[in-house]
This record gives sequence, C-alpha cells and structure tokens, in this order.
Amino acid sequence: MLLSPGRYLAILLFSFSASLFASDKQYTVTSADGVVLAVQESGSPQGKPIIFIHGLLGSHLNWEKQRQDPALQRFRLISFDMRGHGLSSKPTQTEAYREGSRWAEDVAAVIAASDAKKPLLVGWSLGGAVISHYLADVGDKALSGALYVDAVVELTPEQIPAHPQVYQAMTSADLATHLDGEREFLRLCFYQQPDAVTFARLQANAAMASWEMQRAVPSMKVALEQGLGKATIPVRFIYGRHDQLVDPQASLARARSVNPRISAVWFDHSGHAPFLEEPARFNQQLADFADSLH
Repeated sequence: MLLSPGRYLAILLFSFSASLFASDKQYTVTSADGVVLAVQESGSPQGKPIIFIHGLLGSHLNWEKQRQDPALQRFRLISFDMRGHGLSSKPTQTEAYREGSRWAEDVAAVIAASDAKKPLLVGWSLGGAVISHYLADVGDKALSGALYVDAVVELTPEQIPAHPQVYQAMTSADLATHLDGEREFLRLCFYQQPDAVTFARLQANAAMASWEMQRAVPSMKVALEQGLGKATIPVRFIYGRHDQLVDPQASLARARSVNPRISAVWFDHSGHAPFLEEPARFNQQLADFADSLH
C-alpha cells in the first residue's frame, strides 16, 4: 500500500520526535560530601556534551527553551539541579553552601557520572561562580570551553547592585515575607517579563530552594583568580544590557582583568536571563560557540 506524501511526512516526523524523547533520561549522582544531585539528559547521546548550571533559586527547568529547541537536539544536553535546589538534596549545614569547593565537586561528580567527554559548561548567574570554583579546584583539562551567562564574577558591592529590601525579605523567617521577596527577586531577573505560566513555574522553583542556602551563599568567596584567571580553554561571557542583579560592565571588566582572552556578546533586549528573554538568538550563540570548540 502506497502512502501519500503527507502521511509519509507525518510518520517521519513522529519517528523523529519519538527518537528525541527516547533519549531523555533522569538519574541521580552523589557528590563527594554525600549530596544527591538530580541530573537530566536530552538531545543526542552521541552529540557534543553541554552541561547547564542554573542560578540562584532555579533548577533544570530554567533551561527548557534550550532543551526543547530542535536546533540544539544534535548536542548532548545535560542539566542538573544544584545543591539546595529543585530535586537535589538540601543540606541544613551552612558550610555545605558557603564553601565554593562543594559546588565544584558537584560539577565534577556530574561530569564523571555522565561520562561527558570534553563538555562545554554553561553557567548562569551563580552558575558562573560555580564554574570558576570548578576551574580553581579541578582545572580545565576535562573541558572544551566555558560560557558564562550574566554571571556572578565576584560577590562584591561593585559588581552586585544593591537591593537590600529584596534580599532581606528573601532570608526572612516569616513565610509571606520570604515568598514575596523571592517573587521580587524573580521580577528583577527580567527586562522582558515571561508569560504567566513560566513565571509561576519559576516561583515554584524558588519556593523549593533551601533557606539555609540562600542565607549562606552571599558570604561565599569566589575563587576568581585561581579559577577563571588560569583558564586556557575558550571562555565567552554573555550579558543582557538591562541586567539589574549583576552589573554587567563592572563584572566583565573584572573578569577580563584576570583573563584578557575572554570574548563577550551583548544582548540588547535582555536583563539577567537572555536564554529566556531572547532564546532564539541565545540558542544560536550557544550552538555557534559549541561548534567552535575542540
């Protein structure tokens, strides 16, 4: 029986979609100090590995516009919920979050367990600081590159704009005050505010995050010179020009003071989250950078 061209195309598209979903998987990884991390994979298992590291109050759901983009399915897309976030363990000890080496060990554990060969690390906001800690503790021999997205370079007043009422509310013991603070923090993430469904999901992400983690992270000292300063792999920074949570000019200048080889791309219509605000352009930039690496 001959199939019509339309039916043949429908079957082909269904088979292609099924093959993509078939590659999706979720598993857990145990870090050096016993923290259990939730890991997710999609895309091509044979593709170049890209490991996504979300920011404060996030989870792997932050990267849905990347994980669902058909143009990125040729890559092996790996994400994980950082300690204190999402579906991962939430230790109650402040040192589990204040010590940057703990976060670096998490990245190392994900790379080892996933057997990712020469991955590209993509770190958003706090995730950028995590990349720097990994570079300081482990080095860059196992990596092909690093992409810092509206990254925290250092937690200093010069680089982090003051929002005292928001940050005080986020660490309040009063539940209503705490949740209102997290909502305002999320609004500050965007120049182009997301749709209501996406924002509600981001609020749920934030509500799942550890309170101890939120109180401890501001006292973290980022190992900038020991990490980013010694990196020999290609490093690119992406910043939204309207970022209200990180001063992009000051942060990029500080990063380049320790590593002048850093390249940079600016997103004129984004705030703190260009991968959500300008996803098509971001995904193209991501693909191009990944393709340029060896």
